Amino acid sequence: MHTRTVFFVSDGTGITAETFGNAVLAQFEMKPRHVRLPFTDTVDKAHQAVRKINHTAEIEGVRPIVFTTLANMEVLEVIETGCKGMLLDMFGTFVRPLEIELAMKSNHRIGRFSDVSKSKEYDARIQAIDFSLAHDDGQSNRDLEGADVILVGVSRSGKTPTSLYLAMQHGLKAANYPLIPEDFERRQLPPALMPHRKKIFGLTIQPERLSEIRNERRPNSRYASLENCRHEVSEAEAMMRRAGIRWLSTTTKSIEEIATTILQELRPERLTY
Repeated sequence: MHTRTVFFVSDGTGITAETFGNAVLAQFEMKPRHVRLPFTDTVDKAHQAVRKINHTAEIEGVRPIVFTTLANMEVLEVIETGCKGMLLDMFGTFVRPLEIELAMKSNHRIGRFSDVSKSKEYDARIQAIDFSLAHDDGQSNRDLEGADVILVGVSRSGKTPTSLYLAMQHGLKAANYPLIPEDFERRQLPPALMPHRKKIFGLTIQPERLSEIRNERRPNSRYASLENCRHEVSEAEAMMRRAGIRWLSTTTKSIEEIATTILQELRPERLTY
């Protein structure tokens, strides 16, 4: 059962408010109920948000926590004046003190891409996602010279979600290739990857965890057997050592941690959020 309701109110998507709010709430042993109120960009919508927040306060008998990223001052004033929740305004807490310190006004953009039609960063991100989808699971060898990173590892070691995260969050063109029995027999990386060794990063995983994941997909198969998983992981790690490839275990790491490690190793200048 949840212990508190948390509202995320924004005049954009609310991603910034929720990301920040979740990072703060993670410091506490609680399971809050999340309520997202994105695109609260008019006074009327602000009044609607206040009614929802105050209704929750009445029903639950405790004030909700309200994270806001509101650039429109009229909208924010409605929330500040009428809201019966604990208000945590990110712009008020961080942006306005910085305006004073820097002696300049912020642009009060709503979200990271306030005008996507003019954003080169946004265009690059879309291209990176297209690239990563086209080069998922070794589907294509074309244009590998255009890749920022090439992930290798046994099947189900976390290559696809990491590739897509790198593309969506960091705008990196990430290809990924599964290491398969034929590669182990040859005792070397797939030939198409050899010219791009400096871009390659390896992912491995504990065989026991790999067997669990594979059994969810293909129960009681040789593919999912612990014996086979141990063999594949051992061969893959030996191959990466021989090739001098940097690699890490994904067993206990989040996608965010994996991606950050890869960026630190291969593209530190792209460590932006």
